[in-house]
Amino acid sequence: MKFSELGLTKDLLTAIEKHGYVEATPIQAETIPLTLAGKDVIGQAQTGTGKTAAFGLPILEMIDSSRQVQALVVSPTRELAIQTQEELFKLGRDKRVRVQAVFGGADIRRQIDGLKRGVDIVVGTPGRLIDHIRRGTIDLSHVRTLVLDEADEMLNMGFLEDIESILKAVPDERQTLLFSATMPSAIKRIGVQFMTEPEHIQVAAKELTTDLVDQYYVRVREPEKFDTLTNILAVQQPKLAILFGRTKRRVDELTRGLELRGFKASGIHGDLTQQKRTQVLKSFKAGEIQILVATDVAARGLDVTGVTHVYNFDIPQESESYVHRIGRTGRAGSHGTSVTFVTNAELDYLKDIEKLTKKRMLALKPYSHEEAVAARMKTAVQDVDAVVKTVDANLVSAEVDELLEKYDVRTLAAAALAASANISEIDAEFDLTRERPLPNKHFGRGGSRGGSGSRGNYRGGNRRSGNGGGGSRSAGSGNGGAARGGRREENGSHGGGHDSERRKSYDRGARTGSGDRSQRGSRPAGRRKFVIRENDK
Repeated sequence: MKFSELGLTKDLLTAIEKHGYVEATPIQAETIPLTLAGKDVIGQAQTGTGKTAAFGLPILEMIDSSRQVQALVVSPTRELAIQTQEELFKLGRDKRVRVQAVFGGADIRRQIDGLKRGVDIVVGTPGRLIDHIRRGTIDLSHVRTLVLDEADEMLNMGFLEDIESILKAVPDERQTLLFSATMPSAIKRIGVQFMTEPEHIQVAAKELTTDLVDQYYVRVREPEKFDTLTNILAVQQPKLAILFGRTKRRVDELTRGLELRGFKASGIHGDLTQQKRTQVLKSFKAGEIQILVATDVAARGLDVTGVTHVYNFDIPQESESYVHRIGRTGRAGSHGTSVTFVTNAELDYLKDIEKLTKKRMLALKPYSHEEAVAARMKTAVQDVDAVVKTVDANLVSAEVDELLEKYDVRTLAAAALAASANISEIDAEFDLTRERPLPNKHFGRGGSRGGSGSRGNYRGGNRRSGNGGGGSRSAGSGNGGAARGGRREENGSHGGGHDSERRKSYDRGARTGSGDRSQRGSRPAGRRKFVIRENDK
């Protein structure tokens, strides 16, 4: 469906065209008309389906020039809040709409100054919004539309009381839009208690993944995962990749290990300052960093074009998180590749992911140490060849003559290639702390048959053994996704749970406390009916 068919005015249609949008996504086509009609909406859709425009365009359509806060968007993370603010600003530029983002980890005084100057839309994280509400530095009495974005993620991070406090701080007579990847009971309770006859728009799972992403898995023993990873990176040579780790410590250690082995990597997680996070993302978007190592929470809301590969070093505990992860690649018609590392104890989780995505992953046989070296040497040949074409030999003729007296040409060429390839970095020793394994459903939620917790360190395996079955393989897979037509394997079935990264303390900035349970009011009248509409196209 084209945006011109959705009842939007010319100013917004012009902004949409400038923004590069052509046709509405399913969630946009279903949500925009309902929102323009004043309905409360629950949109069930994953990251990358166009949710921001789905709620942003009708909000912008209804904004007047009073410079009062008429719409409030609540986001789980700073990155998502900033991204939402930027997109709403671009779409509303022709209408001169003012959008202010408020989030923890940033100077609250600047945010207060911005609010005092008058804004039309506020986008904020729960902790910082509660802070502004308690300080009296934000006036929400004129809010006509409230948006809860990534509501399930906010609940997982412990923001339920904050959300309830924010809901009570805005007028009862309002429109409420709630977007969530999953629909747990707590989300349904919000729909019943705080929304008026909400309509549920659901994008089917087949809409959530893209045929443009080649999805692979690698079966590997835990102690060999890091060596297997660096061999794969050496062979596939991703132009721009995101590597997911389960915890903040994992992200920090993986970043250090990749740097030791010659990869341009940087990590991002909730413990970094906002300045550092912004700096890392800027470098990644500019291509100065080849690999961004991230936790699920930190990666929420990331919108970086040109990501060619996604690597799941730790398989996600929740299947929906996998869809969020691989949605970072295969965008805008470009081809992408995802590789998920799986131990034998995690095969059930792999099967659950395949059930959700309705797509079988292909098995990728790990590359050997020799294949990784060969891939680096191939790149080194190209680099040296480029240097030869540009170097002025007359500038170093004396040094060249001196070297030729000591060594033959073949030895010198080999040295130049080895220096360019940094072969010694591939063999750099690195210790990766053992992470607690995922719970095994067949042995209860409290532990795993092979679980030992975070006890001590282990060394990254035997690189020269081929990492558990390296075998012979072509080293020239390039960026286009390795192992097309690789073997498939049957897996078991397993369930999900909570990612250990998700915590109550995330992004609370300078806030002084959590929502007061004693302030909960009675359930508003007329907010009990729950209407379900599904879009299974």
